[in-house]
Amino acid sequence: MTEAAAVPAVTLPGGVSMPMIGFGTWQLRGRAGRESLRAALGAGYRHIDTATMYGNEADVGQAVASSGLDRGEVFITTKLPSGRAGRERATLAASLRALGMPHVDLWLVHWPPAGRALTQVWREFLELRDEGKARAVGVSNYSLSQIDRLIEATGQAPAVNQIPWSPARYDPALLAGHRERGVAVEGYSPLKGTNLADPVLTEIAAVHGVTAAQVVLRWHLEHGVAVLVKSAHPERIAANIDLQCFSLSEDEVTRIDALAR
Repeated sequence: MTEAAAVPAVTLPGGVSMPMIGFGTWQLRGRAGRESLRAALGAGYRHIDTATMYGNEADVGQAVASSGLDRGEVFITTKLPSGRAGRERATLAASLRALGMPHVDLWLVHWPPAGRALTQVWREFLELRDEGKARAVGVSNYSLSQIDRLIEATGQAPAVNQIPWSPARYDPALLAGHRERGVAVEGYSPLKGTNLADPVLTEIAAVHGVTAAQVVLRWHLEHGVAVLVKSAHPERIAANIDLQCFSLSEDEVTRIDALAR
């Protein structure tokens, strides 16, 4: 097994270290999904993101188990569907059985549940974290006002908010709001809606001898945003984590920021 790639990490509450480049697994299932996961682990990824609704937690667990890596070497995230509000304990137990693991490193509420369930679910998340079933807990697709409701109700902010993020979605005020609340931002769909043929990206890529996609992913890291990448192609899987061979200048970051619509 290849050694872990040199990837920066963000420290979550409780001293939990989360690699800032994760491998997303949405739509990766069955034999093909396991092959992609093995390719990712072989390329040095040590952060795997799954979810109950993806239906592939067992595939993730099998890939990690067959990798030769110790459980503690791989950061595993899974998520609770908002429709399972009120069944948090049973849902996490099912996830752990499917993964074949005693705990996950990060457990997220996949989408905000409606009404009072928003804070009720969060209380259950904190309790299960304190029981050791998840090392850290957070949310996904939440607004800052919804995060504030959680903080007001419990005094504890989510460790992470996983949201769609890309140059087109760049919002400095939103990033600042998360920082003020001590919430790490983790971006998904980093290349969706991004024109990789845009002259800004291709020119910067040419300067560094990398691809436009690598430039976009590196831009996330320059902003302190963890990023989830997904591919079923081994060469792209490897390229997407090879981001430590270059860095972006302040001017290059600013030019990419300006791609926001």
